[in-house]
Amino acid sequence: MSTEIRVPQLPESVADATLVTWHKQPGDPIRRDENLADLETDKVVLEVPAPSNGVMQEIRVPSGTVVTSGQVLAVIAEATGAAATPAATRAAATTKPARETAAPTPPRAAAAVAAPAAAEPARVANAVASGEASREGSRLSPSVRRLVEENHLDPAAIRGSGRDGRLTKADVVDYLGRAPAPAAAAAAVPAAVVPAAASSLARAPAARPPAPAAGGRTEQRVPMTRLRARIAQRLLEAQSTQALLTTFNEVDLTALQELRARYKERFEKEHGVKLGFMSFFVKAAIAALKRFPVLNASVDGNDIVYHEYYDIGVAVSTERGLVVPIVRDADTKGFAAIEKEVADYARKAREGSLAIEDLTGGTFTITNGGVFGSLMSTPIVNAPQSAILGMHKVQDRPMVLNGQIAVRPMMYLAVTYDHRIIDGREAVQFLVGIKDALEDPARMLLGV
Repeated sequence: MSTEIRVPQLPESVADATLVTWHKQPGDPIRRDENLADLETDKVVLEVPAPSNGVMQEIRVPSGTVVTSGQVLAVIAEATGAAATPAATRAAATTKPARETAAPTPPRAAAAVAAPAAAEPARVANAVASGEASREGSRLSPSVRRLVEENHLDPAAIRGSGRDGRLTKADVVDYLGRAPAPAAAAAAVPAAVVPAAASSLARAPAARPPAPAAGGRTEQRVPMTRLRARIAQRLLEAQSTQALLTTFNEVDLTALQELRARYKERFEKEHGVKLGFMSFFVKAAIAALKRFPVLNASVDGNDIVYHEYYDIGVAVSTERGLVVPIVRDADTKGFAAIEKEVADYARKAREGSLAIEDLTGGTFTITNGGVFGSLMSTPIVNAPQSAILGMHKVQDRPMVLNGQIAVRPMMYLAVTYDHRIIDGREAVQFLVGIKDALEDPARMLLGV
């Protein structure tokens, strides 16, 4: 009996997806709910789970193919006999009771038993690729799984720092940084394994092309990912359909830093999350948006749509590109709730587990280029929104205060806005409102 593996129902706003990679090949054993393949849309990466246990019988769609909802990707055959039994169970089932193994073992039989034991390190190193990985493998995000498979690692041997002990990409990178060099690892392999390993390496093809000669001029052509192509399309649309203009100001973060230093330990102990800058900027932006609602509006044809709710997008940079998950009804949430939601979105973005619902909508966006060291920039509006706030690096600078020069932690702020519906006066006053709120954080708590 065989089962067809089809493309899951794609979100309503997504017409098709690209099959990025297969995690199983024909003949590989499959467990129920194990991820078989990754599908990349222009917003998120979707997983294709196995509906039942079995063996991969046939792959009908190669990697790199554009697929649609319901399309057949592969066929799974129902496992029978030994194939239906996991490797560990088969080993236990074929092991004789202790009283039967007490008898002397013939030399040839002893050699046969020793061979699997000697090959154990190689089996563990290739557990992920061979389909015998531990249950942890099915809980890995696509980016982490690729990194584990490419380096032939055992996920169970790596300590996870994510929620419920999940592995993050940082965990794997840190583990690779602490792993012994290839020469040391080869020295640790039992002598009985070395000849076989050497012969298999001699037969294996080169893992990567040879390095170019010194002074060589090489090029590499790589197609855009769907997310990168979508980002490019949206940025071009924003610049070609909106009259974008940016205004700047600077904010003294002395009071805010003192407030964080005073309460950060108690805040983290009470709420289980660190007190960062983002919750203050979200709250300050909402207070300013309530005073100047046109910056929370959008253009629809010849109409201006004023949104009477505050769904704030927080830009998160990932290896695949920039994504903007949405903190919905942010005006009704406290500082701790905002910090938790932003931290959770950042973790999901790194793991590639954001849902399509996390990225849709939004009335205003905040982006923080300061985490990368940017001192000043002009962010591009996330259409169909009409404005975006840019945060930047905090830098100590000499400032004149009451006729005296003092060193203060300063940050440049930028707001890019659609000049079709937002006048310069409103944009400047909006940014001044954010500056005033951040320089006197008590105003946000008192609502003044």
